[in-house]
Amino acid sequence: MRLHSLRLQAFGPFARRHTVDFDALSADGLFLLHGDTGAGKSTLFAAICFALYGLPPHERNMRLRSDHAPADLLTEVTLELTLAGKRLQIRRIPAQKRPHLRNSAELVDQKAETHLHQWVLDEHGHGRWEGVIKSHREAAEEIKSLLRLTRQQFCQVVLLPQNEFTKFLRADASERRILLGTLFGTRRFGLIEEFLANRKTLTAKTRDEARADVLRLAERIKQAAGDDLEPAQIAPRADDPATLTAPARAWASALHHQALTRQYAADAATETAEQQLAQARLTEQAVRDLHRLQQAHRTTAHELDLLYEEATRHDLLAERRDRAVKAQQLQSVLETAHTADREHTRALDEDSRARALLPPEHTSLDAAGLTHAAQQLHADTGAVQALLPDEATLQRHTAELAALDRERQQLTETLTDAQQWLNALPQRRADLAARLEAARSAQETSRELTPTLNLVEKQLEAARRRDALDQQISVAHKVLSQAEKDSEQAAKTYIDIRRRRTDGIVAELADRLVDGEDCPVCGSPTHPAPATAQPGQPTAADEQAAEAAHTRAQQSENKAKEALAHLNEQAATARGEAGGDTPLADLTAHRTALEQHLADALSQASDAGPASEQLALLEKEQAETEHTRNTATARLGAADATYDSLHTQREELTHRLATALNGHATLADRITALTQHASRLEAAAACAATVTTTATDRHSAAALAEQAAHAAGFTSPAEASAARLPDDELTAIDKEITHWREQRLVLTARLAEPELQAAITQPPADLEHAVTELNTATTTHTRTAALATQAADRTTTLAALTAQLDTQIQRLEPLEDAYRTVDHLHGLISGSSPSNQLRMQLESYVLAARLEDVVDAANTRLSRMSHHRFTLVHSDDRAARGAKSGLDLKVLDAWSGHKRHTDTLSGGESFYVSLALALGLADIVTAEAGGQALDTLFIDEGFGTLDEDTLHQVLDVLDSLRAHDRTVGLISHVPELRRRITQRLYISKNIDGSTLTHLTEAAE
Repeated sequence: MRLHSLRLQAFGPFARRHTVDFDALSADGLFLLHGDTGAGKSTLFAAICFALYGLPPHERNMRLRSDHAPADLLTEVTLELTLAGKRLQIRRIPAQKRPHLRNSAELVDQKAETHLHQWVLDEHGHGRWEGVIKSHREAAEEIKSLLRLTRQQFCQVVLLPQNEFTKFLRADASERRILLGTLFGTRRFGLIEEFLANRKTLTAKTRDEARADVLRLAERIKQAAGDDLEPAQIAPRADDPATLTAPARAWASALHHQALTRQYAADAATETAEQQLAQARLTEQAVRDLHRLQQAHRTTAHELDLLYEEATRHDLLAERRDRAVKAQQLQSVLETAHTADREHTRALDEDSRARALLPPEHTSLDAAGLTHAAQQLHADTGAVQALLPDEATLQRHTAELAALDRERQQLTETLTDAQQWLNALPQRRADLAARLEAARSAQETSRELTPTLNLVEKQLEAARRRDALDQQISVAHKVLSQAEKDSEQAAKTYIDIRRRRTDGIVAELADRLVDGEDCPVCGSPTHPAPATAQPGQPTAADEQAAEAAHTRAQQSENKAKEALAHLNEQAATARGEAGGDTPLADLTAHRTALEQHLADALSQASDAGPASEQLALLEKEQAETEHTRNTATARLGAADATYDSLHTQREELTHRLATALNGHATLADRITALTQHASRLEAAAACAATVTTTATDRHSAAALAEQAAHAAGFTSPAEASAARLPDDELTAIDKEITHWREQRLVLTARLAEPELQAAITQPPADLEHAVTELNTATTTHTRTAALATQAADRTTTLAALTAQLDTQIQRLEPLEDAYRTVDHLHGLISGSSPSNQLRMQLESYVLAARLEDVVDAANTRLSRMSHHRFTLVHSDDRAARGAKSGLDLKVLDAWSGHKRHTDTLSGGESFYVSLALALGLADIVTAEAGGQALDTLFIDEGFGTLDEDTLHQVLDVLDSLRAHDRTVGLISHVPELRRRITQRLYISKNIDGSTLTHLTEAAE
């Protein structure tokens, strides 16, 4: 397996499109992947695993979709590699959300996709990618068949993530056997063991089935024999297989002999009972015939009397049948009239419904007018359809302008960021030297910012209350203003009513005058011309109600003033706590700035480590930033020109389409509205024409039905319809009349038969006595015959079962011998037999030899890495508690001279011992003729656990791999690796996602 390139987009921390050229990185056989913590170094290896298997490395719960990626950029991984001599391209898109094609604000589900392509050459030697598979399942099967490693095995021997590096070293024998068997293709030896195990299981199953068949036959023989047969031999038993052969034959034969003797005695008793039964049957039949004839005469006479009683009813039925036949002859004429009336009514209803859907100006038109209006609308529809290309162009220009606007904004931001970065470059150089001191002072700064931030939080809360109270005060002012207006209006009303009542007080006094009584004003007892009240003259009650309304209005005004004063007091308090009238947005911005300042201080306190590394990269970043600025400037100018041109075209199209839209959102909506209106007009025209036609048909059909009814003797078509009968009822009446007549003739002839006349002259037959005698004889015969039949059946059954038993015993005997043979062979091959002293399986025995080769290859590197201290040792000692043996690994410590278990190694020791083992495994697998060549190996972290000398030894070993056409990729933060390895892939993290940089020189 050799990797060529990896392309990924919107994957993990990588927000944009990025490409890793493994062919370039593998030029020296060794490359380094390094960068900021959390930038996404391990994500590249996760992308490789995802491309191959559709899942990231196990035990990695990672989010595939980048949180920084644009919504319209799909998460995607494409891997090119050579596998088993085939150059493949694997492209995978995981399930995710994406914007709708027509409505970018709406998210829809994007299904997972898998595309597998192969590089093929045509007859002219020209290469091209040819699609092979699009199905997830088929792609998985194809890759698995070529790579021959599961995802877990791939992570153990090729892709070694963090915390997974030592799994193969510390794996137990069964796990190590699975991996080695896959790599070295020793499955055929395991298949031998599986074949013997299956053969043993199958033979045991067949033998047990044969035993069960013998036992089932023995049980059937025992049931068939019953409890009255007791042979001297012992019956077969399941707990004693020895009784299932010859003893079973003798037992079954004895039971059959006893059953045959019992059968002969039962046959003799049955013959005597059969003679007695024949005589009883003759006597019973003679008596039964006489009783039948006498009963038939009585029944026939009674039935004939009943028929004569129904004569009148059948005359009425005949008359009803004749009228129904006449009415049935008019059926077609009546149905035609009824159908014509129904069609006309339905046409009127449909016309009414169709006109209800039309606008008022079309409801009164006739069929021709409706058709003409529909044709005009179709002409308008054609004119609007001609503008559809312009609308599509307008939509395309709008989308392109939006895309250009986003691009210009991004370019402006890029240009601004680049210029800001370049402006800050001198200061950054100076700042890098002072960052350590700044980190120490950042803690003190954070302590000073905390009380200030708390104070701003209180001011922010007070400002929120102040603004809320200001809004309430504004409302209170309106309430007060309205209350003052209401109070003023109530006062005016009260004064007006009081004035008008005062002016009309004379009418009130005149209303109280009584002839003959003195006037309270002038004292005269006569009242020749008393004043009269004017229309609408207010009364005392009106004056009192106006006064009460004025009082309530004044009270509402006072309450509004008090509420306003209370709110003003609360607002003043909140304003003082908020520090005046500082806007809420300014306080929020101030708090955000303080929080950011505090976060920056805390971040700066931990900023001692990366300072030296960033200084080395500063010069390179300057060149890249200047290039970015220049490129963004050129692209921004081109985008501005394109934007202006498209904007002018869009304005022209918008003006051109405004009239055609006629208030609709799109031309399609306008076309739909016109089409629907035209369709309704055409439907209404068709309904109007149908009404005219059905009216004429109804009149003609009604006249014809009236004439036909009179001709048939009916007063009206309604009377003729009422006389009709359903066909089944008419048929039933006819059958009933015919059947009555036939029955009368049959019964009369039956009474005249000679045998009935002769039987009625004889004494009554005693059938009950004859039946009792026959039943007694029948019971006796049935019992003896049943006993004879049971005896014969038992004899026959026992004979057949005995023969079947002999056949099953002949089948069982060779199966017992075959099972003993295959059980012995399986025990030897699987290591479970005492004869296999090492308890080693056949496949493990073969793999043990391969593991010895792997250990030898690993020790050539482990000796250098460990300064000749450690040596891997393969052990085929028997495992404890009966476990399978043959694939154990131990470490020989030259300092102590003792063998150690692999789990006793320290972290650093486990790292380079596992590394040596992995390299040795790759060597042997590649050299093995039937194995998968592993040309690429990835190592994720672990070098930080090594001391300086050991690290140099490990790097020397890794350098030596370059001579063997193998590639090793490393992930590490160790500075020594950056100085030793020239091919490096640097990953930097930013606020908008991580980026990749291929470096080709060793770091200073």
